[in-house]
Amino acid sequence: MDHLPSWLLTQTAAYAHRLVGERFAEIGARGYHYRLLSTLIDDGPASQADLGRRTAIHFSDVVAALNELAADGYVERRPDPDDKRRNTVTVTPRGQERAVELAAKGEEIQDELLAPLSAADRKELVRLLTLLRRGGAPG
Repeated sequence: MDHLPSWLLTQTAAYAHRLVGERFAEIGARGYHYRLLSTLIDDGPASQADLGRRTAIHFSDVVAALNELAADGYVERRPDPDDKRRNTVTVTPRGQERAVELAAKGEEIQDELLAPLSAADRKELVRLLTLLRRGGAPG
């Protein structure tokens, strides 16, 4: 099976997922924390449902991760002024600082994951994976 790209991608993804989980746990975080904080910083305040769609995180996992982030003072939930049934999530100044820390850890994780590859190989890998993710559609 080691000659099948689908098998190699699956095994590599499992290793990457495990590595991300272990390394973020070293600083009391999860990969979901990084994805959610980064999305909020990049795109601005959002509902929990929107965050789930934007990050491809299941809604129940979004809620659990936001509960953790809120408990640590990294995000705030406020009723949406246009729809009181929804909460709008925003990043706090403390959350902005945490996002910087998580981004640095994320870079370390990428370096560890891609250690066997040269800089040129890393760029080529990203190019090829991006092409596959798009289903071959030009970018």
